[in-house]
Amino acid sequence: MLFGRPLATADAPDQTIGKAIGLAVFSSDALSSVAYAPQEMLIILAAAGTTAFGISVPLAFAICILLVILTLSYEQTIHAYPGGGGAYIVSRDNLGEMPAQIAAAALLTDYILTVAVSVSSGVAQVTSAFPDLLRFKVEIGVAMVLLIMMINLRGVKESGYAFAVPTYFFLVSMFITIGFGLFRYLTGTLGQVVDPPRDFIDTQTVLQPITLFLILKAFASGTTALTGVEAISNGIMAFKEPRSSNAGKTLILMAAILGSMMLGITFLANHIGALPSDEETLISQLARTAFDSRGIFYLMVITATTVILVMAANTAFADFPRLSALVGKDGFLPRQLAFRGSRLVYSRGIVVLAGIASLLIIIFQASVTKLIPLYAIGVFLSFTLSQAGMAHRWWKSGKLKPGEEIVEKGSTIHHDDRWLFKMIVNGFGSVCTLVVMAVFAITKFTDGAYVVIILLPVLVYIFYSIHRHYRNLAQRLSMDTFVSAGRISRHRVILPIGGVHRGTLAALRYAKTLSDDITAVHVSIDEEETTKIKQKWEIWGDGTRLVILESPYRVFIEPLLKYIDEIDETRQANDIITIVVPEFVPRHMMSNALHTQTAVELRMALRFRKDIVITNVPYQVD
Repeated sequence: MLFGRPLATADAPDQTIGKAIGLAVFSSDALSSVAYAPQEMLIILAAAGTTAFGISVPLAFAICILLVILTLSYEQTIHAYPGGGGAYIVSRDNLGEMPAQIAAAALLTDYILTVAVSVSSGVAQVTSAFPDLLRFKVEIGVAMVLLIMMINLRGVKESGYAFAVPTYFFLVSMFITIGFGLFRYLTGTLGQVVDPPRDFIDTQTVLQPITLFLILKAFASGTTALTGVEAISNGIMAFKEPRSSNAGKTLILMAAILGSMMLGITFLANHIGALPSDEETLISQLARTAFDSRGIFYLMVITATTVILVMAANTAFADFPRLSALVGKDGFLPRQLAFRGSRLVYSRGIVVLAGIASLLIIIFQASVTKLIPLYAIGVFLSFTLSQAGMAHRWWKSGKLKPGEEIVEKGSTIHHDDRWLFKMIVNGFGSVCTLVVMAVFAITKFTDGAYVVIILLPVLVYIFYSIHRHYRNLAQRLSMDTFVSAGRISRHRVILPIGGVHRGTLAALRYAKTLSDDITAVHVSIDEEETTKIKQKWEIWGDGTRLVILESPYRVFIEPLLKYIDEIDETRQANDIITIVVPEFVPRHMMSNALHTQTAVELRMALRFRKDIVITNVPYQVD
C-alpha cells in the first residue's frame, strides 16, 4: 500500500519519462527558486535601506545572463554524455579522480541543502498565510520531507506523475500573477503593498552605504535561483528515447520559464514596494497586491508556491540517489547505495537524503535565511568543474583526426569540427561560475559559508577513506598472490551447552556431520545443576567428551573464551576450529525478552577471530 508492487529489472524501460513529466521531476528545484531568490536579494540590499531595492532589477538581469551561459554549456554536456553528464562524470573522465570527488562532495551537499531550503521556504509560505502555525514550522518541515521520501520510494514514474500536477499548477498560477500584475502596471492601476511587514527593515537601525561588496553579496544570494540547472544533465537516463534530445529540450524550456519568472517577480516586487520579511514572503505580498485581496486567487498562488517549494525537493530526491549510486559504484561511498530497491529506485540514497535534510531543518529551525549562505557554493563549484571538464573534452576532441575515437568510462570522444567554439563556450561558462563561486564564498563567509568550505574537504577525505578500505580489501582478497593453504588436516568442534535437552542433541547431531573430534563444554555456575548435566550427558551424549569449566564469578562468556584461546594456541597451521552454538528461537518476538541471548553474545565475541568458524543451530519448540 505504501510503496506499490515490486518491479522486475525488465520493467526498467517502462519507467522512463517524457519531456512534460521530466520538467516536473528535474526542474522543480530551479523553477521554485524564484519564490525565495528575489527575497534573499532584497534582504541583503535592505542593509542600505529601501532606496537600494532598485538595484535588484539589474542584478536579476545579470543572473539571467548567467543562466543563458549555463544553459548553453549544459545543453552541450547533455549531447556529449547521453548516459548522464553530471559534474561528477564529466570531472572524472576529463579532470581526474580528485576533481571528481570534489564535484561529488559539492553536489551531494547541494542536494541535501536543496531539500532543507526548499521545504523551509514552503513552510514559510504556509506560515505567511496562517501565522498561527509559525511555532510548528520545524515539525511541518520534517513531515513534508518524509512525505516526499515516501512518494519517491514508489518509483520515478509514479513520483513524476504525482509531482507533475503541482508543478504545472504553480507555473500557471505564477504566470497569471505576473501577467495580471504587469497588466495593472501598464494600465496604471497597480498600487503599493498595503501594510507591508516591517520586521526586517525595523531591525536595520544603522544603514550601510551601497558598496560593491553589498551589491556582490546581493547578487550571490540571487544566484540561488540557478541551483538545479544541472539536474537534467544528471538524470538523462530517466528520459525516454531519444534521451539526449528530450533532455536538451527540457533544459531549454526550463531556462526560459525560470528567467522570465525571475525578471517578472523582481520587477513587480520593486514597483509595489514589497519588503523582505520572515513574517510574510515576497510572493505573498506580490499576490495580494496584484489581486488586491487575499481571496481565491491569492490562496491559489500561496498554495501553488507552497506545494512547488516542497516538491522542489524532489529534484534532489531524483538526483542525490543517482549520484550517490555512481560514487558508490566507483568505491568512494558505501556500495549499498549503488543497489536499486524493489521499485527500481536507489532506495537507500533516498532514505539517507531524507534523514540528513530533516536533521538540518531541525538544527536551523526551518529558517531559509540561515540555510541560504550554505547553499550555492557547492552547486557553483560543481558548475565550474563540469564546464572546465567539458572544455578539456572539446580540446581532446580537437586533437583527434576524423575517424579516431577515445573510449572513456562515461562516453566516447570523436573528432568534432566545432570543437573550438564549444571549448570557448564551456571555458567561458567555467570562468563565470568560478567568479560567482568566489563572490559567494567571500561575501557569505561570515554568514555561514565557511561551514561548507570546511565541510567539502572533510567529505572528500571520507570518500578517499572509504575508497582506501575497498581497495585494501580487494588486494587482500585478490587471487593474484594467493597460495593455497592445503587441505584441512584437523577439524575440532566445540559445542557449548547450558543443559541437556532436545536442542542440545540437535546441535550435537549436526556437529557429528562436521567432525569426529567434538568437545562439549559446560560453564559451571551451579554445582548441583552441573551434576545433573554430567548424569544426563552420560546417557544422551553418545560418548562425546564433556569439559566442565568452573566460573567462580558466575559469568558464562569469559571462561568459554579463555578455553577457546587455549585450544587456539595449540592449533596447527592447517587446523580449523568450529564452534557449534545451539540457539533457541522463540516463535513469538515478544518471548525474546524471557530468554538469555547467550548464542548472540558468543557469536559477537568470536566473529572477529581468525580461522574460527561459528555455526548456530537454531531450534524451536512446537
